[in-house]
Amino acid sequence: MSRAPKDILLVTGMSGAGKSTVLKTLEDLGWEVVDNLPLVLLERLLASPLPEGADGDSRPLAIGFGAGTRGFEPERIVKRIKQLRDDHGHDVGTLFLDCSGGELERRYAETRRRHPLALDRPASDGIARERELLAPLRRWANRLIDTSSLSANDLAHQIRTLFAREGLGEPVLSVMSFGYARGVPSDADLVFDMRFLRNPHWDDTLRPGTGLDTDVAAYIAADCAYDIAMDQIETLLLTLLPRYRAEGKAYVTVAFGCTGGRHRSVHVADRMASRLRIAGFSPTVTHRDLATAPQDSLEDAPAKR
Repeated sequence: MSRAPKDILLVTGMSGAGKSTVLKTLEDLGWEVVDNLPLVLLERLLASPLPEGADGDSRPLAIGFGAGTRGFEPERIVKRIKQLRDDHGHDVGTLFLDCSGGELERRYAETRRRHPLALDRPASDGIARERELLAPLRRWANRLIDTSSLSANDLAHQIRTLFAREGLGEPVLSVMSFGYARGVPSDADLVFDMRFLRNPHWDDTLRPGTGLDTDVAAYIAADCAYDIAMDQIETLLLTLLPRYRAEGKAYVTVAFGCTGGRHRSVHVADRMASRLRIAGFSPTVTHRDLATAPQDSLEDAPAKR
């Protein structure tokens, strides 16, 4: 017996029309995805325990199937869909991916794959047979995408536009500080060099502290370039982060660097993370080199007046 009504999307269509791209994109958006599941097992799937670490049962479910799925009988599948709606209240939609025969033949020729319904015959024979088999599902589907003129990226963009859900598929946002003396983080997507700000290292009273200390933070923030730089970096991030989400990027790391990684970069990373939280994001903050010992030879010397 299933736990509660679910939002279910059945993804089917012509072999080679882009089902794998659709399922991968839905997975990136935070959907639970199962491919080639015989639909007779769907009720058992819905009643099974959630995987470890799953947060509730609210994620929508996408199920991919096609002519090569075990027990594939289009007429029975349509009846099964109706039964799931009527008996359990599940919101079941069907996405059918279509494509012209000529384009499918070209794709099979380019990839050197064999059509699943024409392993020992020309791909055109399998395409024609599959189109006939899938006709009931094509008529039944409440969404249809013709991928004849779409690239994989175009198709993924359409899926993100149609099926993105609030709170699902958000990139994991990390904000970090680092010291250039120990190298630029290899996993950083965006790197901002904060060495143009005046350096607390050269103030004897501030040197032992870090960018998390109030007096050090005040010293850095008093730089005449600080406010405008922070505002412009924030504007850039608020422009880019939604675009990264729209492109399905799973992880975004924003890194702020200074010479030693203890003062300027630490303060800016901490302050920018606070600004992003106010804007509705949920960044995690790490300070890679905060515990390193200060060393004069590593720091940029103050400019001569």
